[in-house]
Amino acid sequence: MSAHSASAAPDSADEAAGPRPAPAAAPRVLSRPRFALLVFAGVYPLVTALLYLIAPLTRGWMFWQQTLVIVPVVVVTMVWGLIPFLHRRFSAFLHPVRRPSAG
Repeated sequence: MSAHSASAAPDSADEAAGPRPAPAAAPRVLSRPRFALLVFAGVYPLVTALLYLIAPLTRGWMFWQQTLVIVPVVVVTMVWGLIPFLHRRFSAFLHPVRRPSAG
């Protein structure tokens, strides 16, 4: 066997199997504190505006009755409007790259 052909043979089983896959990208995990901050920033003005809107219409109602009107509007707005918007618009902020810990 010539020196050239011996050097062309793979040195290990890993090289014989083919190219190695690229290292996985750092995982991106939802930051709950950031998400909570953004949800608060969206829900607070929504609830405040709704309270001002229904106050004249529900004068004399008990507080639990007023919230019974507001809560379904808030929930629907959050589930189909606010939360999808936040995930689209602030995806990079909400899903920071998790750095591997040293050690």
